[in-house]
Amino acid sequence: MRTVPMMRRKCWSLLAVSLLALAGCSDSSEPGEEPGPGTDGPGVIPGEGSECLGAKFLTSLGKDKLLVGAQMEDDTAKSAPFDVRYLYIAAGLFDSKDACNSCASGCTSNGASCSNSGEGCGWWGCWQYDQEPPGAYVRDFIKSAKDQGQIPFITYYEEFQASGYTEGKQQLAALNDAKFLERYLADWRFLLKQVGQEKAMLQIEPDMWAYLQFFPADGKPQSTPVALKAANPTDCGGQENNAAGLGKCMIAMARKYAPNAKVGLHASAWATKTDVSANTDASFNVAAEANKVADFLLQVGAADTDFVTVEASDRDSGWYEKTQGKSGWWDPENHTLPHFHQAFTWANAVTLRLNKPHLWWQLPLGNMGLPNTDKQWRDNRVDYFLTHPAEVAKAGGVGFLFGAGNYEQTTPETDGGNFVKRVKAYKQAGGQAACVP
Repeated sequence: MRTVPMMRRKCWSLLAVSLLALAGCSDSSEPGEEPGPGTDGPGVIPGEGSECLGAKFLTSLGKDKLLVGAQMEDDTAKSAPFDVRYLYIAAGLFDSKDACNSCASGCTSNGASCSNSGEGCGWWGCWQYDQEPPGAYVRDFIKSAKDQGQIPFITYYEEFQASGYTEGKQQLAALNDAKFLERYLADWRFLLKQVGQEKAMLQIEPDMWAYLQFFPADGKPQSTPVALKAANPTDCGGQENNAAGLGKCMIAMARKYAPNAKVGLHASAWATKTDVSANTDASFNVAAEANKVADFLLQVGAADTDFVTVEASDRDSGWYEKTQGKSGWWDPENHTLPHFHQAFTWANAVTLRLNKPHLWWQLPLGNMGLPNTDKQWRDNRVDYFLTHPAEVAKAGGVGFLFGAGNYEQTTPETDGGNFVKRVKAYKQAGGQAACVP
């Protein structure tokens, strides 16, 4: 679970900070071509693929080695041969039924003007100079990534931030509010139109799918009502009015409005009410628990996606230890649970069930050479993932993206240079091919 603070910024200032990083994690003593179009096709039978999914996916991106990337600032993006750069869209919505035509006049978000003369608004579409057409925040990000030869990856995490509800069960109630959902789906459509014909990667609503499985007593997407047909009859009129229909509609919208983008949902290790990433019971059936998550995602449309994202933690382990009094560490020796091999077993089971490769996302950026203070926490994921890429590939992974889960966490800019050093070493060693036997 993660909590990303609502972003309220004066529009003109976002020209300078539009690529702000949000993620991080690591544990060693030493500080450590563009995508091709579309899905493999609808109706993929889960778990029956015998081909090397990772190699096929990477080839479709113009790559042949595991991807490495991050959410990072411009200078960092230029400092190493990153494959992917990601952007987190998490904020409010416009107040009108559809996206604003101008940021300079007549556009508000939660009552605040989106013009540069105001205090700034919560809608990401106007985080820019107000004389430009709305959406420059995303268009400029895509251009910046492409200029560096990097694949633009966009995380769409809007439902909680825009709902006005408490995170978790309460936020799901907004999905059955036709007026809210109309604006929400209009925002999703607007984002997709900014991507347009560009080649990019899209991650749809991490956490939301997990909450939709976690809270209903039967764990089924059909148990959560969603006012889909009333909110967007054009794009979603043929879908069920529940969470299963919502997932399928959002994926179909991506195919319609951003046809060259790769699309993925997110698999959360805690969605079944048992957090496998923290499991300490050696007799626990990790693969069976992963299958429950994968089966839920198949019901919301995952068969028609291109990949699935998975994560380790949204915070550095040192942050959890020092500020929350609990451990978030994985044993890098893989002797004591929880450890990396358990996480890879879970991710591999998800991949096999979905018949989709997985991509590690929002990995923490800390390292053991840091002082364990604000924005410089200790962790071991950077050092482990970038020195054990064959383990990731063997489990069906196609890469690793690093980023801070909130503003207190370690970033690529605050980690003392460990992340960039590790990325350079990974690339200089030739990278890692997919699908290790």
